Amino acid sequence: MKNKSIFSGNYPQTRMRRNRMKNFSNKLISENNLNIHDLIYPIFITEGKNISDSISSMPGVFRFSIDCLLQLLEDVVNLGIPAIALFPCIEKQYKDSDGSEAINSNNLVCRAVKLIKKEFPDLGLICDVALDPYTNHGHDGILINDVVDNDKTVDILCKQALVQAEAGCDIIAPSDMMDGRVAAIRNYLDENNFIDTQIMSYAAKYASSFYGPFRNAVGSNNSKKTIDKSSYQMNPANSNEAIREVELDISEGADMVIIKPGMPYLDIIYRVKSECNIPVFAYQVSGEYAMITYAAKNQCINKQDAMLESIIAFKRAGADGVLSYFALEVAKIISINK
Repeated sequence: MKNKSIFSGNYPQTRMRRNRMKNFSNKLISENNLNIHDLIYPIFITEGKNISDSISSMPGVFRFSIDCLLQLLEDVVNLGIPAIALFPCIEKQYKDSDGSEAINSNNLVCRAVKLIKKEFPDLGLICDVALDPYTNHGHDGILINDVVDNDKTVDILCKQALVQAEAGCDIIAPSDMMDGRVAAIRNYLDENNFIDTQIMSYAAKYASSFYGPFRNAVGSNNSKKTIDKSSYQMNPANSNEAIREVELDISEGADMVIIKPGMPYLDIIYRVKSECNIPVFAYQVSGEYAMITYAAKNQCINKQDAMLESIIAFKRAGADGVLSYFALEVAKIISINK
């Protein structure tokens, strides 16, 4: 007796695979697409000249002196990446317990911003507002009796934001997670006639284990043991708290918000986009970059496929854009495949 197929007659009438069978059809039904305009490129800068210093914990990522940075930005601008985010590696002699170099109007970031704006006036510049690159203890704020003092920190963050705005920064990005800092910075900028300077707040920044390579890149991990920032960065177990943090930053005048890290917090990106009426950006952090890069280096995964899949995941979750160390590579792929 012959075995009869269970698929008799016209069953199944609905075949989901039909739309997937050919490449053109797959493109037509794509629910989310990557665009170069979705990308923000984080870049590390350092003092000196003719320096492209490789970062051991982030293969393929470098610290650039300003002259080399300007050469790199030719590619960034030509590809159409709309904005970059600057992160400084400050020399030890400029660090102190209060992070006072952060408010020096001639510091590394301010000098870089001035030169970039002169050469590339239409490129969006995002400057990090936090003290960890500038403090000798590596915390994002001022320590009083080994505890980060919220209000003293906010006071210096306002001054840091102002010198960056005066240098020509387009977007101020406070990443410190101090309470009330968005309102304080907004008011301080407005009082000094920088009413059009945008604030992209790290509204939900978690106390994550995925930041290690970044801290190496900016030189903020000055001790052998990991710095505990859980008194101001968020508990990875919490999601409702993230909504409250975002809502507070919106009420204080944030124009956009960042969720950091990215991939382990896709649910947070989705909730914020669904529940809060504000542009949302994901930060694919250094640990995420390193995992994909090292896995590809050891032939565990295909790098190009993995990085594209990871970026589209942020878009699928609802992110309006992504800060990623893969931005330049992804932009080149998108440009080729146009």
